[in-house]
Amino acid sequence: MAEPRLAAGIWVSAYLARLRLHDIPVFVTAKGDETAGAVLVKSNTLDGQARLHQRSLDLMSGARTWIVLAEGDEAEVDASIEKQRRFDPDLWVIEVEDRAGRTLLEEPGLAD
Repeated sequence: MAEPRLAAGIWVSAYLARLRLHDIPVFVTAKGDETAGAVLVKSNTLDGQARLHQRSLDLMSGARTWIVLAEGDEAEVDASIEKQRRFDPDLWVIEVEDRAGRTLLEEPGLAD
């Protein structure tokens, strides 16, 4: 039996609140399905570079983890986002702006 998942809209709200508590600017650039939409997190380091994270399932362990879907020139990362959005219109896209590249995705409650 599958483990219950938190609704995407609730997870996004909690994630935005956690980032704001750390004074990390964050924006929802594409609002997805409130219940089951997948979430992409773009980390913009404000120097023309970016990294795109996607939640993934480790088939060996069954654990949910964040993987890097794309990284490098921000325009190339944005093109990857657009490609994903054409494939999945219910996709959430969250953009985190932090020169140090902090996303907090490795923190408890967000990492798993």
